[in-house]
Amino acid sequence: MPIIEKYEISMYQLYKEMLTNYLRNKSEHTLYSAQQFSKEMMVKDLSPEEMVSLHISVFKEIVEDLPEEVIDSFDLLLEVMIGYGLAHREHLSLRDRQRQLESELNVAARMQQSLLPSKELKVDEVDFGVTSVPAGKMSGDYYHYIVDEQGHIGVAVADVIGKGIPAAMCMSMIKYAMDSIPEQRLQPAALLENLNRVVERNIDSDMFITMVYGSYDPKSHRFYFASAGHEPGFFYEAATNTFHDLKTKGIVLGVSPKVQYHESSLKLEPGDFVVLLSDGVTETRVNGEFIERKDVSQLIGKYKHLPAQLMAEQVFRELERMQDFQLKDDFTLLILRRNV
Repeated sequence: MPIIEKYEISMYQLYKEMLTNYLRNKSEHTLYSAQQFSKEMMVKDLSPEEMVSLHISVFKEIVEDLPEEVIDSFDLLLEVMIGYGLAHREHLSLRDRQRQLESELNVAARMQQSLLPSKELKVDEVDFGVTSVPAGKMSGDYYHYIVDEQGHIGVAVADVIGKGIPAAMCMSMIKYAMDSIPEQRLQPAALLENLNRVVERNIDSDMFITMVYGSYDPKSHRFYFASAGHEPGFFYEAATNTFHDLKTKGIVLGVSPKVQYHESSLKLEPGDFVVLLSDGVTETRVNGEFIERKDVSQLIGKYKHLPAQLMAEQVFRELERMQDFQLKDDFTLLILRRNV
């Protein structure tokens, strides 16, 4: 009985008593004892083929003169369970690894969340709202807003081309790089140029980042912005009830260390607002087809009477519903409106 060499004789005797009682009485109590025995098997890390070997050894002892066919069937069953045992152990190993990766992703997701602004932007001159929802556990989108000592409001949306933990690390780099150059906040083009040099030195060649940065001066009511290959946003002009694209040229961050970005500006009249977004908004798919930018602007216009935060949330809910509540890409929508 080789099974006894590895495990206590008590396990062998216990199983022998259970099997003997069951063959004699067929009692449900014995079946319950068998369930408890299976828990002891897991504690002692007994493999499926070892359990079969234990059963064969016990069965041969308590049942004499077994037919040769039964003994042969035991040999076949043992070989089958050896293969099954190997596959089962591999499955357990993969499951443990998956749980470990899941735990690491949870840590990275919490780290991502900690990088985003935690305080509400409350400034009398503007109405502000932002909604950002990842398509999965991790997000490749990043947004940023800040008010400097002069009362100027800086806002940004970025998209890391990549997912998972590398994206979280890139987001961390973006945040702390932006925090380290506060004097550039009112100069979007200069900020992107400084940030580009940091990104180019610190990310792999197969990764890059798109970003749009804007700065609003509440005294002059001008909004300055520059883009590093990012999805164009929108400018809503209240006087004419029309949307315009916030178009500006610029190469993505991290491709070349020497890049100059073009800066544009526009004046916001009371009721005007700017919309910054990620491509997860404009690349919403309905019946396998991407929606048009005009569809997005019309949807935003549908809720323009709402406060900026509610506007962003309602747009997200509509686009989520249009995709049967299954986001295909990370979603970020940021709105800054001049108060009347």
